[in-house]
Amino acid sequence: MQDIEIYQWGLIIVSSLLFFFLAPFSKKPSEFFSALSVKGKQPNIIMLTSSLVISWIFAKSITNAANLGLEYGMVGGIAYATYYLSFIVAGIIIYKLRTKGNFNSIHHFLRSKFGSNAVLIFSVLIAIRLFNEVWSNTMVIGSYFGEMGSQPYYLAIIVFTALTLAYTLKGGLRSSLLTDAIQMVFFGILLFVLLKLIMTDESQNISNYVGTGEWNFAGGLGLLLVAFLQIFSYPFHDSVMTDRGFISPPKQTLKSFIAAAIIGFVCITLFSLIGIFAQFKGLKGQAAVEVGKYLGVGSMLMLNFIMVTSAASTLDSAFSSFSKLSIIDLKLQKLPTVKMGRIVMVILAVLGTIPIFLNPTILSATTISGTMVLGLAPIFLLWNLKAPKLSFFLAIFSGILVGLIHAFDAFPEIMILTEGPYANLLSANIWGSILCFVGYIIPILVSNNKSNQAESIKTIS
Repeated sequence: MQDIEIYQWGLIIVSSLLFFFLAPFSKKPSEFFSALSVKGKQPNIIMLTSSLVISWIFAKSITNAANLGLEYGMVGGIAYATYYLSFIVAGIIIYKLRTKGNFNSIHHFLRSKFGSNAVLIFSVLIAIRLFNEVWSNTMVIGSYFGEMGSQPYYLAIIVFTALTLAYTLKGGLRSSLLTDAIQMVFFGILLFVLLKLIMTDESQNISNYVGTGEWNFAGGLGLLLVAFLQIFSYPFHDSVMTDRGFISPPKQTLKSFIAAAIIGFVCITLFSLIGIFAQFKGLKGQAAVEVGKYLGVGSMLMLNFIMVTSAASTLDSAFSSFSKLSIIDLKLQKLPTVKMGRIVMVILAVLGTIPIFLNPTILSATTISGTMVLGLAPIFLLWNLKAPKLSFFLAIFSGILVGLIHAFDAFPEIMILTEGPYANLLSANIWGSILCFVGYIIPILVSNNKSNQAESIKTIS
């Protein structure tokens, strides 16, 4: 085994053991599912903000940010960073749901307004996303240890998943928030060091990076517009984010979400500079991996550790969110217990790892895309409108239909509105958004019209 591999294994094992010993042991459901301290205190603004940011800066996202920087320069980085404005949208809506609607969770809102069938469909979308979070992040970790399908690749994935599961089992959401804060510190320090290395290389400065890319549809502008459309729906099918919207006081939570949007946007944009550096050097392939090799063993290990911390934060959040979804939101137990919460985490870890051993094309086909959940936008943005149950189902299934049409590359050419690499995706999101809002609003108008007619008849009689 080469020295670099020994160091990489050391990073995973030592960091995981550190998190295990630091993670609090939760005995009560309120600690395990809601992150309350032993004394009943809610997470403070620093812990909540750190957890929001690092749980969304997952291994796959920073890999994508670097690759988009390599492909499209600064335009690619900002396009991907735009997704982090989701925090502002979600923060404002959750604040209103809590303060004006008096709802204590997303599921409480949906159950009260649209019934149990709506909750079930919504929960399926969330469960699929959490399921995908497991393999999509652990695959990135495995790729640093060996080629896809090799023994080191599989071994790294299994060990990493098991060690992350261990400390999450110990404290649930409470463990997740505490370790997230530590992981955020590690991420910030390592990113700063890496940026310093690439900025000082051959006297390069920030202006060289900012000027890269072209602000047109051929240069990645289409992805930026896709991201902007999706931030109004995408955050609501991510229980890792929304669960954190209900565990601290409303005003503090809103401040945390806004801060997370700013910090996340900046971090992802800065990480895309690594891809731009790769572009300057003519490197090909996975930008983060190739830059690590170019800068030497020390930089490679720093990049590896960034991936480890970001993947671990997302993985432990997925475990804790799936546990809450099953036990609290779907009420699989009349009286929630920590024991059953831990059993559900183990089930997700096993099921989420199985796809690793399947064909990667199957993996991509199972992913719920941002396009497929466009229907969540009208449901949450128009949450205070009196809407019949039909509105929910028309909006949700309109988004899923458009998403499937796009996934199977069957979107009609006549409906393509722009040019460039993201023309199909952008057009699907524009038409999909329109269809979802129309599907949601029409039953409201019909219902109101019937009510007005009934009122008129009652008055006449």
